[in-house]
Amino acid sequence: MVYTITFNPSLDYIVTVDDFRLGLTNRTTSELMLPGGKGINESIVLSSLGIDNTAIYFSAGFVGDEITRRVHDTGIKSDEIRLKDGCSRINIKLKSYEGTEINASGPDISEEYIEELFNRIDKLKKDDILVLAGSIPPSVQKSIYSDIMARLDGQGVNVVVDATGSVLLETLKYRPFLVKPNNHELGELFGVTLETRESVVPYARKLQTMGARNVIVSMAGEGAVFVSEDDHEYMMPAPEGKLINGVGAGDSMVAGFIAGYLKGESLETAFKMGISAGSASAFSEYLATGEEIMKVYSSL
Repeated sequence: MVYTITFNPSLDYIVTVDDFRLGLTNRTTSELMLPGGKGINESIVLSSLGIDNTAIYFSAGFVGDEITRRVHDTGIKSDEIRLKDGCSRINIKLKSYEGTEINASGPDISEEYIEELFNRIDKLKKDDILVLAGSIPPSVQKSIYSDIMARLDGQGVNVVVDATGSVLLETLKYRPFLVKPNNHELGELFGVTLETRESVVPYARKLQTMGARNVIVSMAGEGAVFVSEDDHEYMMPAPEGKLINGVGAGDSMVAGFIAGYLKGESLETAFKMGISAGSASAFSEYLATGEEIMKVYSSL
């Protein structure tokens, strides 16, 4: 079974505004509201690829109610941890200007709810996959990912970490099954600028020497690099297609890799599935369907 954890889910309010102007009233020309958060995104894509999984997430207030309603509408299994106080966040994504967004902070998560999460994690079994993805709310210790991995250490659970900076680095000593920084995030870790696939490889290798078993580095239009635990390096350019919505492409890449891995494919084929899923979502209005992903996959 695959489990994803989202500490800070959201409603993503994706809007298009033609000729956006500061200081003036702007009106939308298109609107879309979707359940968001990296773990939830990954669960949706996993389900679209036929992988049974459960999305664990915290929610609060009327926004939390709507997140849960929309999660249920996608058909994925959910394991909601309901907070008594606060309100889950609404994030605004300005589609007219790629990468422009306003993300809210989200509700506080007290220690009693972290213990509730730990109780659920304690039920994981050998060969389960746990995906730790996304930002950590200010109320939660930044060490929470490594704390979770310490709790699972030695139990045979394969942990995927989709995080950045010190949060990622602290998990490496517990040998995560997969980590997926992008080239900019990887460069920031080591104080370098990484613009080509070839330049990424030695720094992906450094993450391996620090503990990561498998490393994917996504590079948007430049494709991606994969360094596997069986000591192989793979580079792949981005598939051809029109960028429509980059939100969730990285999450889709992680989900695609997991799906390829669980279907008994080689690590190289799992990487190809990851590239296909990430690209298919970038070419779609929303997260890609299984059919859209396989169409890209067959073109590679």
